[in-house]
Amino acid sequence: MVLGAAAQGPPPVLIHAPYVTTPARVVSAMLQLAGVTRNDTVYDLGCGDGRIVIAAARLGAHGVGIDINPERIREARTNARKAGVEGLARFEVGDIFDADLRGATVVALYLLPDLNFRLRPKLAKELKPGTRVLSHAFDMGDWMPEKKRVVDGSPIYLWTIPAR
Repeated sequence: MVLGAAAQGPPPVLIHAPYVTTPARVVSAMLQLAGVTRNDTVYDLGCGDGRIVIAAARLGAHGVGIDINPERIREARTNARKAGVEGLARFEVGDIFDADLRGATVVALYLLPDLNFRLRPKLAKELKPGTRVLSHAFDMGDWMPEKKRVVDGSPIYLWTIPAR
């Protein structure tokens, strides 16, 4: 059966995000840069194997990992179970552009620059003032970072969502 264009709805958002892991030292530095504590809820968009959410959970924070790849989510859940933090870490298969981010106090990204740029309106709209946004390797265009560090040759950036 062939559907007409009107019945198909808008075209899906294409996401090109290769799976590349964040080194452990960079994960640790990101969480330190944002000052993550047990009072935080860390969302990792494109969470891969779950390492950022799991590291945040080891600090006592709650975490939510979202990835479009079901295999990565299965791996992340297994890793959280092995780390003993499955009660603090939740992983969901989903499109980062459809995810509800309103519960986040910290959002972590390791996405290509075009995705970071396309996420900016969603982050600005859904995140509460004071929410911290972290990015490994790539900036957010003309959003000037509040802080920047280089760890083992990898830049990490921090922004805080301003008051409206």
